Amino acid sequence: MSETITLAPNPANKCFGCGGDNAGGMKLTFEQDNVNRKVVGRFVLGERYQGGGGFAHGGIIATLLDEAMGKVCRFHEVRAVTAELTVEYLKPVNVQSEIVVEGRESDQKGRNLFMTGEIRNDAGEVLARSKGRFVVIGHQ
Repeated sequence: MSETITLAPNPANKCFGCGGDNAGGMKLTFEQDNVNRKVVGRFVLGERYQGGGGFAHGGIIATLLDEAMGKVCRFHEVRAVTAELTVEYLKPVNVQSEIVVEGRESDQKGRNLFMTGEIRNDAGEVLARSKGRFVVIGHQ
């Protein structure tokens, strides 16, 4: 397996975050880092996803973190769904600046995969962080 895999939007997937077959979706692309077992995406959201004042809508921030953490399930070659998602909104996320969204695994208990996520600005400041619990529903 290569060290990094690009996770481009799947043209047959209707997912709002990462699907390629959703006209209103975000069509997010991530990189799967097999050495460090994390998923990373770099984005400039643009004004379409703002909540107000040039800052990202809270639901969009949650979506980005959920997508990054959900992609980490790929390391187990399973399909899993979000069971719990907690987001800490630490600083506003500017929709015109590049952000880095990262997801990692923190634990596994049976069918439960526990993940953490972060959104950072280009200076490395943490703007938002999350914890998630994903439940395995099948294999890829």
